[in-house]
Amino acid sequence: MGAIVRNVKTLHRGRVFTLTTEEISLSNGNDTAIDIIRHPGASAIVPVNEAGEVILLRQYRHAVSDTIWEIPAGTFNGKEDPIDCASRELTEETGFEAASWRKLGEITPVPGYSDERIHLFLATRLAPASQHLDPDEVLAICPVAFGKAIEMIRTGEIQDAKTIAGLFLAMPWIADPAGGSRLTG
Repeated sequence: MGAIVRNVKTLHRGRVFTLTTEEISLSNGNDTAIDIIRHPGASAIVPVNEAGEVILLRQYRHAVSDTIWEIPAGTFNGKEDPIDCASRELTEETGFEAASWRKLGEITPVPGYSDERIHLFLATRLAPASQHLDPDEVLAICPVAFGKAIEMIRTGEIQDAKTIAGLFLAMPWIADPAGGSRLTG
């Protein structure tokens, strides 16, 4: 399975991504044109403090005309390593640094039209640092009990895909069946 790319046309180069149309021949013999968002990749972080609370963000997102619940995340700077991006974004967005990191996995949020991959990390042993928001970031930092964050997914209060994936992937490292925390640092 696969495709042969016959032609690529760049429609738009933005600050973060490039929009292309690719004319391809599929392995089933069909020819088609596909619009693709080419993205450099990103990292997202599930930061958990000593009280077992997840540091969530309430962030305004103009594309959906709403303020939504999210975990901290950001786009790679060039060929930046995923853990370096995660560390930078955690500090920039939340004003915390982490002494302990665990890779949770990777997700491809919208493979039908984008090549973006988001690397997910658990960050613990948090310490205060200097927050440095980008000019387009309008957000509030909200520590939330891990169990409450999971309930917020179930009730539809949290709808962001990377946040849902990150919280569920972090669950084995955070949630104790008795309702406590299993974090050891």
